[in-house]
Amino acid sequence: MTFIIIMLTVAGGAMLSIQAAINGQLGSKVGVFRSAFLTFSVGALITALLIFFFEPKQTVTLLDVPKWQLLGALCGVPYIVIMVIAVQRIGTAVATVAVIFGQLAMSMLIDHFGWLGNDAIAFSFTRLGAVICLGIALCFIYASNRKSSSVSAKNDQQLLKS
Repeated sequence: MTFIIIMLTVAGGAMLSIQAAINGQLGSKVGVFRSAFLTFSVGALITALLIFFFEPKQTVTLLDVPKWQLLGALCGVPYIVIMVIAVQRIGTAVATVAVIFGQLAMSMLIDHFGWLGNDAIAFSFTRLGAVICLGIALCFIYASNRKSSSVSAKNDQQLLKS
């Protein structure tokens, strides 16, 4: 079962990259906030349908939970807006790896300190190695983008001279 959950999580991550690429294109045509609005509107509609048809009854409602837990919903808005802007400027791969780097770093802090009601999972050198490897990957992917951009710019200049 753990393997299936990991594979579903990987698929979710793949969908986020697809969403970022599509939203980046949409945002460049209709605007960043309109693109974000569409994402949340369609997401709210689909989620409402899922709740209506599939969500089992809960003993606790949104009005009963600690109010700080409702703040998690606010974290999605900056993410979508930032990704729409970032993909247009630095590409899907760099933006996605940068997001994953931020997620990994923050999640390890949350794990280590047991923040937000989560169980504490001690920091280790293995986890530090993972963050370092991802940071190096981010540098390589970014450098690759810059190299590709400079090659494209040179090709464009040569075409203009012809």
